[in-house]
Amino acid sequence: MQKAFLRYTWLCIFCTASFFFTSCDGGNTYSPKPKAYNRIELPEHRYQQLPDSFPYTFEYSAHATILPDTSWIAEPYWINIYYPEMVANVQLTYKPLNGSEEKLKEHISDAYKLTTKHQIKASSIEEGIVRTPNGHVAVVNELEGEVPSQFQFFTTDSTEHYLRGALYFRTATQNDSLAPVIEYVKKDIIHMLNTLKWE
Repeated sequence: MQKAFLRYTWLCIFCTASFFFTSCDGGNTYSPKPKAYNRIELPEHRYQQLPDSFPYTFEYSAHATILPDTSWIAEPYWINIYYPEMVANVQLTYKPLNGSEEKLKEHISDAYKLTTKHQIKASSIEEGIVRTPNGHVAVVNELEGEVPSQFQFFTTDSTEHYLRGALYFRTATQNDSLAPVIEYVKKDIIHMLNTLKWE
């Protein structure tokens, strides 16, 4: 009789403890939430004309500001097209050719060197050609991976003008979360190239 009572007591203790531990869990097991990114609201594309004080002109985003390049290596007509809401920056460097084929080769070589510097972090670099309504040709490079510049380009009339650009973000945010913004600014850059005219 005493053994039966002890078995019954242990059974009650076990059931009570089991009930207590499972009720603390609330019936749910913990699972981490998947990584998510903030939703990015992008404005409609609108454009404005670059002032005519440059040896080139084009339409650029109405959501951007033209800032002079203040770096120590800056030359005349080097500018930044800065998107304050997106913390994005398109750096433009201009070089006069003055009819020199040697200068043209040098600048094109430099453009490829600057792009290939990103090979260490780039998962891919895809080159393409943009032919504009004004008869210009631009070489564009799209870079994938955690690279500091995701889109680069250069264009020239082969005799007098050379223009190179690179897209940068002043943020530590990873590029996969910036993808919609990168695509947005790329569309603006293509519009810029399509409306580019040399002065």
